[in-house]
Amino acid sequence: MAYKMIVLDLDGTLTNEKKEITAKTYNSLMQAQQQGVKIVLASGRPTYGIVPLARQLHLSEYDGYILAYNGGKIVSCGSGATIFNQELSPELVPYLHDEAKRAGLQILTYQGDGIAATRARDKYVLHEAFINKMPVVEYTDFKTQVEYPINKCLIVGTRSPCMPLRCDCRRAFAVALWFIVQPASFWSVCPPASKSRSRLPAFSESWASSARR
Repeated sequence: MAYKMIVLDLDGTLTNEKKEITAKTYNSLMQAQQQGVKIVLASGRPTYGIVPLARQLHLSEYDGYILAYNGGKIVSCGSGATIFNQELSPELVPYLHDEAKRAGLQILTYQGDGIAATRARDKYVLHEAFINKMPVVEYTDFKTQVEYPINKCLIVGTRSPCMPLRCDCRRAFAVALWFIVQPASFWSVCPPASKSRSRLPAFSESWASSARR
C-alpha cells in the first residue's frame, strides 16, 4: 500500500531530545514529499511554534499541513488558508483562571507571536516558551487582558493539584483536558472535539475529496 499522507507528532517523534530534526529524518521526509506524499505536523503547540519546522521541511512547496492546538486549528501551508478552526469559549477562561489560582497553578494562552501567562518566570511557563521559541508576557489581570479568539489554554504545575482540577472542569464545562507528566504537568484545555486524533478522520476525508477534485 502506497502512503498518501504522513501525520507526525513533533517532540520525540519528528524531533530528537534537542528539539531538532535529524538529517536522516529530514532526508526521508523530503524524499516522501518528492514522491507526492503529504506531510502533516500535528501537535498541541500553537501554530507559531510549528511554523519553523514546517519551513525547514518546505511544507509550503509540497502543500503540507499544520495541525495545531491539539487539533483545534488546521492550516494549509501551501495556500496559507485555515481549513479548520475551533475556538475556546471566552466564558470558560475566567473559571479556569480562578481554579488554577486556587490550586497554586499557572495558566497561559497564546497571543499573536507570544505567550501570555499569569507568571512569566514560572519554570513550566518558561519551558513552554523554550519549546515554541516564543517570548512570554505576564498578564497581571489575565481574565481581562486576554484578547479573543483563542484556541487553547495551558495550565501548568505539579501533577497532584492538577488531578482534582481536571475533574472539576470536566463536570462544569464538559471540556477535554490532557496532561503530560514528564518533564512536568501540562494540562491542555481545548474544546471537546479538538483532540488531534478526533480531527484526523474528518481532515483526511476532506483532503481526499479535494485531491480527487
